[in-house]
Amino acid sequence: MPDVEVSLPDRIDSEIDRLVSQGEFLNREQAVEELLSMGVSAYATTEDTDDVEGDLFTQMTDDQQDPAAMTDEPDDEFTF
Repeated sequence: MPDVEVSLPDRIDSEIDRLVSQGEFLNREQAVEELLSMGVSAYATTEDTDDVEGDLFTQMTDDQQDPAAMTDEPDDEFTF
C-alpha cells in the first residue's frame, strides 16, 4: 500500500481524533483510510452522456400530465 503524506486543517485533524476516541474507528489509520475512500467514492460517477435523448425541456414537458386527459374520478370534496 503506498504511503501518502497529507496536510490537514486543525479542525479536520481534531474531528478524526474525536471519531477515533468515540470508537467509530479502531485507530487513526483506519479512520483516514475509510474517510478518504468514502470521499473518493462520492466522486465516482459514470459518464453516460451518449445516452441523452432530447433535451431537458422536451423531457420535462413530456413528463407532465394534461389535467384534461386524466381518467381518475374527481373527488367531490374540497381540498385546501
